Amino acid sequence: MRPLDKQDANHGREAARLAWDIRLRLVEVGGRTSQDLGLGRMVGQLLVYLYLWDGDCSLDQICAELRLSKASVSIAARQLERLGLLRRVWKPGDRKSYYRTADDIATALHQGLLILVRNKMGLLATELKQAETELRDHKPSPDTEFVLGRVKRAKRLRDTAMSILENPVVKLLTRVK
Repeated sequence: MRPLDKQDANHGREAARLAWDIRLRLVEVGGRTSQDLGLGRMVGQLLVYLYLWDGDCSLDQICAELRLSKASVSIAARQLERLGLLRRVWKPGDRKSYYRTADDIATALHQGLLILVRNKMGLLATELKQAETELRDHKPSPDTEFVLGRVKRAKRLRDTAMSILENPVVKLLTRVK
């Protein structure tokens, strides 16, 4: 094996810089995507950062490299833990918190998204029920009748979407291997 020369060292630095730049770009895309889904920007940034990190990563390191506050990263980490997308790792003799993505990130992401959609659909059901009650308790007018009709239709659409999500055949077909 030949010793590393200056050209090899430069190539190594360029490769490391390219990998870092791509990581940061993908972290930002993950943040925007997560924000679009209603989870918050930091949740997506943290998930993508850890997904692209080889091994366990401390909370301090995440905060320093992404230039985020420890409190906000900790909140995002707990949210991702609840969704099963992140695991906290303990190291003997070390009081720091370390994290890594779930072992089977595809399945965990799939399950996490289903949980998110079901929760959002549950909130929607609550809001629609409350709106329907308020509209029925109010003296009828063309405006309230129109909105009531739309609320009833939205409830049917929501119920249909939930029945599709809960269908055993759909659950079987959407399993991630």
